[in-house]
Amino acid sequence: MNNETKASLAKAYDADAAKRAAVVPAEWKVQERERFISKLREEGKTAVLEIGAGTGKDSEYFRSEGFSITCIDLSEEMVKHCKAKGLDAAVMDFYNLQFPDRSFDAVYALNCLLHVPKAELGQVLDEIKRVMKEDGLLYMGVYGGKDSEEIWEDDWCEPKRLFSMYTDESVQEAVRVHMDIEYFQTVPLETGKPHFQSLHLRKVK
Repeated sequence: MNNETKASLAKAYDADAAKRAAVVPAEWKVQERERFISKLREEGKTAVLEIGAGTGKDSEYFRSEGFSITCIDLSEEMVKHCKAKGLDAAVMDFYNLQFPDRSFDAVYALNCLLHVPKAELGQVLDEIKRVMKEDGLLYMGVYGGKDSEEIWEDDWCEPKRLFSMYTDESVQEAVRVHMDIEYFQTVPLETGKPHFQSLHLRKVK
């Protein structure tokens, strides 16, 4: 993703930050988050990085559950909301995570990797792997069900955003080159609309 595209994406989320701050997370998102948290607890993992953290609602919840949480977002306005919650937050993109190798037990990525062009997803996953400890876990949640890569013309955000979507088979093919898939679940949404794809990915070697 070139700098112009990153700047456009950041601008879209800057403009949308106040609206998103008022949104209550959908129940299915809460359920998938709880499933991941249960896995982290089972394994005694405590240091978590959230990428594409938005206004920090999930990071705030991780903190309330006793996790050591760090969050980043491309949008300055989103990070302001995170910092207002007292979170350890920074403006940063996930192509260049400014953390030492093996810094975190786990990474949480909800609805942010869907903005990565398909040709660059492997690059981003490898950068995420770099900052994860051995045997680390990545939560990846995206919308999908069809294969596409395009600017969403019906987008309510301005500038309009790029969305990369995968069929259930192709998203698993894309990620298993980089990490092991330990959990894959789809969540149906509105009829005729993309569904949600929820994955737990394990760092191996």
